[in-house]
Amino acid sequence: MLELQHVSKTFNPGTINEKKALSDLSLHLAPGDFVTVIGGNGAGKSTLLNAVAGVWPVDSGRILLGGEDITALPEHRRAVHIGRVFQDPMMGTAPNMQLEENLALALRRGQKRGLKWGVTKLEREDYRALLADLGLGLEDRLTAKVGLLSGGQRQAVTLLMAALRQPKLLLLDEHTAALDPATAAKVLELSDRIVSEAHLTALMITHNMSDAIRHGNRLIMMDEGHIILDIAGEAKKKLTKRELIDRFAQSAGYALETDQTLLSKD
Repeated sequence: MLELQHVSKTFNPGTINEKKALSDLSLHLAPGDFVTVIGGNGAGKSTLLNAVAGVWPVDSGRILLGGEDITALPEHRRAVHIGRVFQDPMMGTAPNMQLEENLALALRRGQKRGLKWGVTKLEREDYRALLADLGLGLEDRLTAKVGLLSGGQRQAVTLLMAALRQPKLLLLDEHTAALDPATAAKVLELSDRIVSEAHLTALMITHNMSDAIRHGNRLIMMDEGHIILDIAGEAKKKLTKRELIDRFAQSAGYALETDQTLLSKD
C-alpha cells in the first residue's frame, strides 16, 4: 500500500545548519499493516510522515501509494487518499464549526463543492451512530462547536474524521502526546479499533516504548534518518522494553544512557 524507494531529504543544504533528515530510506507497507515508529529527536520520524503526506518534496527517491507514484503530487492532492491526525488536538478540525459540520467536511473530502452541501437528516443519523461508537457522549452534541470539546474528545473526533472515507493510508503523528495518560489510552484504543474495523494501513509515531510495542503488527525504529530496526509478527508480540533498548544499542552502535536519549519508558 505504501512504498518508499531510496528516499533522502536534507534541510538547509550547504549551510552550517545542514541536517540530513532521511538517508536513502526504503520502506514497504502491505495493505492492513499498522506500523508504529519510534526514535529519538532528530531521528527522522516526523520527516518521514511529512514526506509521505507531501508537506515538502524529497531530494531523491520515489514514494508510491497503492502502486501510484505520488512523489511529485502536492499535499492537497495526496490528502484525498491520506488521513492524518496531529499531535495538537487543536489541529485537524475547524473549531468554530459544529461537530456535524466538521464530519460533513470530512465525508466530502475530495469531492467537488457546490451550493447544496447542507447536512441531511440521514447524514445526521449516521454521524450520531458513529459518535455513539466512540463512547464519549458526543452523539447528543452534534451542533456543539468543536472548539468547546476537551482535548481527548477533539482528538477522537479528528481520528474519526481522518478515517471516515477509508483512506489508503492513515498517519498518526504522536496523536496522544498532548493527552493525559487515561485519555491517551482511550484514544489509542479507538485507533486500534478504527484501523482494524476499516482494514486501514497506518503509520503511527510515538515516543512511548510501551505503546509502540503494544499497538500495531509491526514496529520500526529510526536513528539519524535510517531505519535501524524492523520487527513484526510474533517477534514484536514477545518484545520487551529492555530487549528493544538492547537491540537499539546493537543496531545503532551506541547505548542509551538516559530515558530522554530515545523515548519514554512509561
